[in-house]
Amino acid sequence: MHKDLTKHPCFNKAEAGNCGRVHLPVAPKCNIQCNYCNRKYDCVNESRPGVTSGVLKPFQAAEYMDKVLEKEPRITVAGIAGPGDPFANAAETLETMRLLNERHPHLIFCLSTNGMGILPHLDDIAALGVSHVTITISAVDPAIGAKIYAWVRDGNVVYRGEKGAEILLERQLAAIRGLKERGVTVKINTIVIPGVNEGHVAEVARVCAGLGADIQNLIPLKPTADTPFSGLPEPGRETVLPLRKAAGEFIAQMTHCKRCRADAVGLLGDDQSRALCGTLQACSKLTPLEANTPRPHVAVATREGLLVNQHLGEARSFQIWGESESGGYRLVEERPAPEAGCGPRRWAELAEALKDCRAVLCAAVGESPRLVLEEHSITPHVVDGFIGDALRYVFEGGDINALKVRRSGIGCGGAGGGAGCG
Repeated sequence: MHKDLTKHPCFNKAEAGNCGRVHLPVAPKCNIQCNYCNRKYDCVNESRPGVTSGVLKPFQAAEYMDKVLEKEPRITVAGIAGPGDPFANAAETLETMRLLNERHPHLIFCLSTNGMGILPHLDDIAALGVSHVTITISAVDPAIGAKIYAWVRDGNVVYRGEKGAEILLERQLAAIRGLKERGVTVKINTIVIPGVNEGHVAEVARVCAGLGADIQNLIPLKPTADTPFSGLPEPGRETVLPLRKAAGEFIAQMTHCKRCRADAVGLLGDDQSRALCGTLQACSKLTPLEANTPRPHVAVATREGLLVNQHLGEARSFQIWGESESGGYRLVEERPAPEAGCGPRRWAELAEALKDCRAVLCAAVGESPRLVLEEHSITPHVVDGFIGDALRYVFEGGDINALKVRRSGIGCGGAGGGAGCG
């Protein structure tokens, strides 16, 4: 579907009074800790990133989006900006984008990230129609970055000091290149921190512009309680305007930012977060959409039909089992799996294929398929053993954890491989 990409109020100031945006708070976890960020407190009167009145699951976010558009049809942009980082919550982020693509393909899709975890998902971003991505880059010198970030987490490893800042910077710069190669519009958010990076802002602009970034947004530090930077002053116009002029020599500048919350909704100059707070919180209590669908069967990922011994993403087909009228269990049929390599949509297709199943038994399952299946009221069980033993636990009850896989090295990572494990 053709989208009018000029209707993004953050990237086009001329539309800020006509077009609105909604931030869907589906990403609670973060993979870095900035010395100005504290996400503990929520005041509905406070407008700053990291603040939200609730966290939504993807299917709840899709329902919330429906209600928001009913109340504010001027919304043209659906974005995810936290309250953590979208790619510390990649499965939730991509599934939300997929659902929005199905329901509201006319909307502009936007993501705001620190850039640490985005690289494995660039193709998915493009395939899902995300046209605008903001990356927060406040330093392009690891020595300065080390003063801004308390730590950076890469997988299960936490890095501090210049090493952490260096890893983050490498990912951020690679993300700009990768996004521009895929035709995505890139905005750089740079936090102006007195005594830390004021003299470095123009260099951030120069480096990012050289990689193809489209626009930069200088955001004055908002001192927040219980953070290392809580005692620093908030920069005023006398500080920001000269910096904006210097950076503007390299890249276009955004001048109308409202430092939006992670659940911001409405026009930039007419935010309705308070008015829709109750709607958001009500949606956060919704149950999975297909909970009442009859589910007499169980799907099994197996190589030879005796053991549960195949990763969910590797299975080319699933055995479908049900209870037998004479007692025990019977094999109903063998059902083909969706083709590998079609990204997040594959797991929605799998959920549709298994909509008569209450559970799926497999040797390993990635976070993305687990999330989608659970939202369709299909419970993935990671087990190791005979099919009959596992079926007994599902149909008759008991602690299926007794059959949980305990061998090391089994599992599917977030990004997945050729088998589509992610």
